[in-house]
Amino acid sequence: MAQRKRSERQVETVASGVAELLPDPDRDTAYTLLLDGAPQSHVDLADPAHLQFEYVRRMAAAIDLLAPPGQPLRALHLGGGALTIPRYLATTRPGSAQRVVEIDGPLVEFVRRTLPLPAKANIRVRVGDARAAVEGMRDAGYDLIVLDVFAGARTPAHLTSVEFARELARVLDPGGHLVVNITDGPPLRHARAQVATIRAALPEACLIADASVLRGRRFGNLVVIAGHTQPPVAGLARRAAGDWFPGRLETDLDRFAGGAAPVTDSVAVASPPPPAALFGNRT
Repeated sequence: MAQRKRSERQVETVASGVAELLPDPDRDTAYTLLLDGAPQSHVDLADPAHLQFEYVRRMAAAIDLLAPPGQPLRALHLGGGALTIPRYLATTRPGSAQRVVEIDGPLVEFVRRTLPLPAKANIRVRVGDARAAVEGMRDAGYDLIVLDVFAGARTPAHLTSVEFARELARVLDPGGHLVVNITDGPPLRHARAQVATIRAALPEACLIADASVLRGRRFGNLVVIAGHTQPPVAGLARRAAGDWFPGRLETDLDRFAGGAAPVTDSVAVASPPPPAALFGNRT
């Protein structure tokens, strides 16, 4: 496993803003990537299975349960960051064929240079727009799609519509699943609309989030797992409840969506920005 020599903070201007790489004070081979002050990824080069961010652990739990342990997957990752989930999948499911689409070419180069990928990881990175890339892909090409795209701290509008969700469903294997990271805060209007939008294309779904986020008490991440077949809800519930920061599994998505209509391209908007003070206390 490749390891970087310990160093001080690195800063570089990339296409989407200012990228910072901060050494983790508690783990000698771990680093946090920030873009314009917002934490984007955490990577431990010596232990890619260590996942620092709770929403990433929830995404990884879904990936762990979607196929027998160790079985390689055909995976598409929309949004790159520091490639935390692709590294995790390469470690836990060796032989997986993975493609990453990331729009920020200078960020890709910064990550490749400062946080090198494991030598045997079959991870191909394509620089481009996520929707344009998906629209050019063949049907049923992937067992897993991970959607975690942010421009700054917001998901772009053209990736929040039902038209895009149907494109994702098209390139997903009939037995595969989509894992989506959604950010929202009270009153969860965006999250409810996104659940309705995703389910219009992939009707079998559940979501995992912190209870305080689901109750509309704070801004945070909601992870949606969707497909044409039911996600492994029993296992997901156990994993969410047993996490360092326990989450709650929601399966009654009709109730959660509250009658929200799927979002079309004509009315799609970017996800709401996080509160200004959310990342204000970092060091």
